[in-house]
Amino acid sequence: MIDVPSMAGRLLVSSPALGDDSFRRAVVLLLDHTSASGAMGLVLTRPSAVDVDAVLPVWQPFVTAPGRLFQGGPVGLDGALGLVRVPGVGDGSVSGREAEPLGFQRLVGSFGVVDLDAPPEIVAPGAAGLRIFAGHAGWSAGQVEGEIAAGAWYVVDAEPGDPFTDDPEGLWSAVLARQPGDLAFVATFPEDPSMN
Repeated sequence: MIDVPSMAGRLLVSSPALGDDSFRRAVVLLLDHTSASGAMGLVLTRPSAVDVDAVLPVWQPFVTAPGRLFQGGPVGLDGALGLVRVPGVGDGSVSGREAEPLGFQRLVGSFGVVDLDAPPEIVAPGAAGLRIFAGHAGWSAGQVEGEIAAGAWYVVDAEPGDPFTDDPEGLWSAVLARQPGDLAFVATFPEDPSMN
């Protein structure tokens, strides 16, 4: 197997050619990626109709608007994962040793997961964004690279606010529109290609 550079911390943006309804107009933040073990990420564009209060009421006051539980992907829907961004941790803005807040485990850059059993009053004050996801997206070794090669995904850089946007349904278009060259034109692709 060829070792490829990690894409952790980058976004997978579904192409209009991707036929899987689970990922239609999806933006996925890759939290982990290695050639040997595959990839794991969270779909950022799928808020559910359920408030966080219905499953984790103590976290509701601290989550980023719209305050909904997000469907992070088709895998492990019975589990919850709290994604948090802590400015200054892993983003290169702090020199020397960085102290990670209690209850925070950094995954990539300033993004990490939060211990949902920890008191939110301890974790939340240092967070620049907090979302709770049911499930995640996962790929076996070589699978995501094969899908990218087949044209199913665009790989682009993430901006710190992407996972916590107040318009998650519009994130697909927004991310594509800020890309250089021809990729920006994909943002204008109609929801229903037959209408083109």
